[in-house]
Amino acid sequence: MTRPLIAVPARFSASASALRYAAEVNARALVEAVWRAGGEPIALHPADPGAVAGRLARFDGLLLPGGGDLAPHLYGETDPHADVYDVDGEQDAFDLATARWALGADVPFLAVCRGLQVVNVVLGGTLEQDMGGPGREHRHVVHTVTLESGSLVGAAVGASKVGVSCYHHQRVAGLGADLTVTARAADGTVEALELPGRRGWFAAVQWHPEDTAHTDPAQNRLFEAFVAAARQG
Repeated sequence: MTRPLIAVPARFSASASALRYAAEVNARALVEAVWRAGGEPIALHPADPGAVAGRLARFDGLLLPGGGDLAPHLYGETDPHADVYDVDGEQDAFDLATARWALGADVPFLAVCRGLQVVNVVLGGTLEQDMGGPGREHRHVVHTVTLESGSLVGAAVGASKVGVSCYHHQRVAGLGADLTVTARAADGTVEALELPGRRGWFAAVQWHPEDTAHTDPAQNRLFEAFVAAARQG
């Protein structure tokens, strides 16, 4: 069976093992999760945001991965928090344009961590720049999230509560237009967003499902649901 093509925008990296200079990367666990689910993950060079419509038209789905922080001015913050990190204007412009196109085109779309935050900002939402430092942030944390009954994410993972792997110090503050919260952590952090009226498959999760998908069937099923939607078109 032909694998559906899944666009995965690359992330800029100052260095990478076995490469001498700066690199463009994606998490191996992420692309392996797409592959294991039956998709063909294709890294997308994050350049020329004005041309994303033509570049993405050939793909069957979009996976917007995690990464550094969005520039705070993009969601109305004029005083950047000291812990905001790895801001890159070129990366921001590309991710925002890519998410905006995908939402309008109804292409199957999975957004992970930073990807969720990008979608929220594209739709007019805001972010909490920092969750309060050690003990309050969700860095290297595995915790339980509660999923809304009838949600797309809940149906995909097949559970109402699920353990998830997180790495983020920011979270949704103001919700973007038409978005619905479909999962939360015990501290109230938004963990999943959906667009119930959208024709194409869409889910955004604040956690990193790729971290545990190779051992956790629930997380693996999220990738399977996404790739199945991409295959169906």
